[in-house]
Formats: sequence, C-alpha cells, structure tokens
Amino acid sequence: MKKQTLILHACAIFVLFTLYGAQPIQPLFKAQFALGDLQAVIFTTVIMLPLGVAPIFYGYILENFPLKRMLRTSLFLLGILEIGFAFSGSYAALIGIRAAQGLLIPAALTALVSYVSISSSARNMQKALGNYVGITILGGFLGRFLSGISSALFGWRLFFLLTGAGLVVLAFSLAKIDDDAKSGFGKPAASEIAGILGVRDNALICVAILCVFFVFQGLLNFLPFELKNIDQNTGGGKTGFMYAGYIAGIVTALNVTRILRFFGGAPRAMVIGMLIYIAGLQIFHVRSFAVMFFSMFIFCLGMFMVHSLAAGYINKLAGERRSITNGLYLSFYYAGGTLGTFLPGIFYYRWGWHVFVAVLTLVLLLALALVGLLARRAPPPPATAPK
Repeated sequence: MKKQTLILHACAIFVLFTLYGAQPIQPLFKAQFALGDLQAVIFTTVIMLPLGVAPIFYGYILENFPLKRMLRTSLFLLGILEIGFAFSGSYAALIGIRAAQGLLIPAALTALVSYVSISSSARNMQKALGNYVGITILGGFLGRFLSGISSALFGWRLFFLLTGAGLVVLAFSLAKIDDDAKSGFGKPAASEIAGILGVRDNALICVAILCVFFVFQGLLNFLPFELKNIDQNTGGGKTGFMYAGYIAGIVTALNVTRILRFFGGAPRAMVIGMLIYIAGLQIFHVRSFAVMFFSMFIFCLGMFMVHSLAAGYINKLAGERRSITNGLYLSFYYAGGTLGTFLPGIFYYRWGWHVFVAVLTLVLLLALALVGLLARRAPPPPATAPK
C-alpha cells in the first residue's frame, strides 16, 4: 500500500507540473512570441477551463473504465502532449496543446482523489485527503519553481520535455497499483447534483471555495507581470523563488488533523484560515519583492488551510456520494481558478495593482461571510474533560 501511495502521489505532482508550469514564465512567452496582454495570461486559463465543468461529467467515463486504466491513459497522453509542447514553435500550437491537456487533467485528478477517498475509512478521511492536498500543493509549488529556474538556466523548453517524459514513465509504473479499486462513479443525474447542492452546507462550501481559488489564481497569474513592472530585470528564476510560500501550505495540509482538534472543528478553523488569507493578501499592496516574498507565506498558509479543511469536510458530509461530491467540489474550485486567471486582469490593466488587490479582497470577504455562516451552524466543540 505504501508503494501504491508513493506512485499515486508522484502522479499528482507531475499532473500539477503540467497544469502550472507555464504560469511563472508567461511574461517570457509574451516577449518571445510578441503577444498582447490577454494572449499572455491565457496559457493558464486555457488549460484550467475544462476543469471547471469536467469533474462533474467524468462519471460518465469512469463508470465504464477502471480507475487504473483511466489514470494510465490520461497520464500517457498528457506526457506525449507535454513533449509536443516542448518542441512547439508557434503560439497557436502551444495554446492548442494546453487546451487538449485541459481535457485530460480532470480525468487524472478526479481518479486520483477517488483512489484516496475510496481507500480511506471515514475515520481517516480527513487525514488522507489532507496528505493528498499537501502533495498537490507540493506539485503546484515545484511546477512553478522548477519551471522558473529551468527557464533562467536552460531555456523554457527543457522543463516541459522532462515533465512529459516523467508522465510517460509514471503511466507505465501504474501497472504496480491495485486493479480492484472501483471508482464508485455513476452518471450524475441533475437531481443528484441538485440534491447535493441543496444541502446548505455543501452549497456554502462550494461557493466559498470558488471565491478562494479565484483570488489565489488571480494573484498568482498576474504577479509575474507585476514583478516585471517593479523590476524589468526580473526573470523566470526570480519569479520561481516567489512561490516558496507554498511551503507554509504544505505544512498546513499535513497537519490538518491537529488544526481540527485545536479549533474544535473544520468550520471554525476555516474562518481562521480565511482571516489569515485576507491578511496575507493585504501585504501585497507593498510593491517590493522582499515584502511580497514574505507575504506569500501568510497568503498560502491561509488559502491552503481553508482548502484542506473544506475538502475533508465536504467529503465527511457526502457519505456514500463521495465521488459525485468530489466532482462538484473540484468543479467549483477550478471554475473559480479559471475565472481568476483572466477576470481580475480587467482591473489590473485598467486601474493598476492596488485596485486589483482591493477587488480580490472583496471576493475574499464574500468567502469569509459564507464560511462564517457555515461555522454558525456547526455544533459546539466538545467540552474538555476536567483533569
């Protein structure tokens, strides 16, 4: 089981490499291919766009395909496309490949999280999902960091070539994982989706996480351009270091059970996470690389505290409908992220960085209100037994 977990975690990391590797070097693409502002930011948008809707509907595919086959197929094709991306020489080809990868990534991520939830008992669900979220955070960090460093040292193509090769190798290594895992997916009828979202707590979590990831992707997608505005000599390597704040997110996700015990439940802990998240965002008003580097730790701590707790809490509420609930959660999560990669740009390019950060703050205040309603409905924490 430990070997299987390691393989699945490695798969998650490399899928996240594919998803986020282009983000820190979008200014480089802008210069190399003489792109406009919108063209430059949609390298992340186009690959995330299918993620906003696909997880719900992958039940139609996963109902008829074992998880193992789905993982192997999606990873292999992602790898081939990533290698093609590394050798592409036109903007149209690069965007086309990213769009095709966006159709495959939901299959891989939905199957991976299903492996985690199905193989975990209800008692260990929060811990298992916390560990998985920690691994995806690591993948998101390393994808951005290594892409930035590699582009500065060797040019941008090498990172994508090695990522593609790694995905192909992992696709073949999946022969070593269990064959008998069942996806639990069925065709998600509209009534089932409506039933899940009809539960007030589910709806609050889904809309809140849409806002949370909207802000996260909004900041991270436009931050490389702002760093370039602050200092024209800022390259991919320096931008890559900016994402070191992800370390705080990894630590948070891996200690989610301790956080739960300390705050007396997920809803209350999510409120604290939201407050930390909002505080971290405000520090980005200071247009200094050093200050922004520091603020990224606080920003990531708050964001991933909320995400780790929300993912486990909504699975706890789901009962036997975990797979469809996971699909819904991922859809809202990535729909928010997709919108965040380009909509805040309207404010950034028209009114500048400070208005941009202020708009993101308003979105987080909405998320805080939703999480506050969730916490208000939560049962009180158990009383501490007298010693």
